[in-house]
Amino acid sequence: MRVILAPDKFKGSLSAPEVARHLAEGLRSSYPGLDIELMPVADGGEGTIDAVVAAGFTRVQASVQGPTGEAVQAEFAVRGEVAVIEMASASGLAVLPDGRLAPLAASTYGTGQLVSAALDHGCTDIVLGVGGSASTDGGAGMLAALGVTFKDAAGKHLPPGGGALATVTNIDVTGLDKRLGGVTFTLASDVDNPLLGPEGAAAIFGPQKGATPEHVAHLENALERYFRIMANALGTAAVDAIDAPGAGAAGGTGYAALAVLSAKRRSGIDVVLGLTGLAERLPGASLVITGEGSLDEQSLFGKAPMGVGAAARAAGVAVVAVCGRTTLDAETLAGAGFAGTHALTDIEPDTSLCMKNAGTLLARIGAAIGSDLARSGQEKEISHV
Repeated sequence: MRVILAPDKFKGSLSAPEVARHLAEGLRSSYPGLDIELMPVADGGEGTIDAVVAAGFTRVQASVQGPTGEAVQAEFAVRGEVAVIEMASASGLAVLPDGRLAPLAASTYGTGQLVSAALDHGCTDIVLGVGGSASTDGGAGMLAALGVTFKDAAGKHLPPGGGALATVTNIDVTGLDKRLGGVTFTLASDVDNPLLGPEGAAAIFGPQKGATPEHVAHLENALERYFRIMANALGTAAVDAIDAPGAGAAGGTGYAALAVLSAKRRSGIDVVLGLTGLAERLPGASLVITGEGSLDEQSLFGKAPMGVGAAARAAGVAVVAVCGRTTLDAETLAGAGFAGTHALTDIEPDTSLCMKNAGTLLARIGAAIGSDLARSGQEKEISHV
């Protein structure tokens, strides 16, 4: 009997590989002969590098500028000519110094530096995982790191951050790194939002990055000006990208990727599943175990467990979810295709203790699942006697 463990991270507690290891520990304790494959996943945001490294990519460290200009140790992953960039490691909320939000000044410059580092490695197929960003600069910082210049009416280079785009009068793309001409970009994102408007980058995601209503209004005006100047510089490509699904992702970084880098947007979990090769491992498996920290309404819209579950069901393999907690009722979970769901809060109702002791609790859940599998395996053997 073969079981595939394909969980996402338990945010704030354990990485996806750690979740998989604890589940495997529990499974083996109650079913020693079980064939277990660890294939942690992610949805294109934080944890994507961990997932692809577990599938055979090599982790590469790079010192880049963080969201507010400080040096941070970021990383990307490489396999052959493919590079996977996790924007959060360079330009994310998690790497802000002391967690201090900077809604107007935070920049994506470090993400552009990661792209440049991937080019230095000879990569020609680059995946941009854009979840968890700290900025709303329309990807201008990323483009600046790749050679695009942004100037104001006095001919001065703009300071970093989305707020400064309110004064941009000239965008020059002629200095864009020439190596980009031979590179294919994939924008790994489940965000459908456009760049501008009430559903745009500033209005929807700005407040998550510390933007007040006044900041949101300023950023909206700045991004609109940015778009108009970009349209003058690029023409149709810039105009077509403004309302494209994913343009508003990561504070408008999706727009820069679509308009300037000619990226193609794909669902984050679909991209990760393709990179990890999960679909190829499903035939012949008896069970897939997936999950994430909180299995809730948001999970139903393209999050990792749903993507894994869909792939498993397409291969005719039963899938079980493990989570820290769930706000979904049994009927919804069954309708989503899960044969069963196990939550840490079923064992320990105190969520703070669940997060603190997640590894131990996951091992207990793994052991319970293993016991069920061992019992079902024995029953099958008896039925064939």
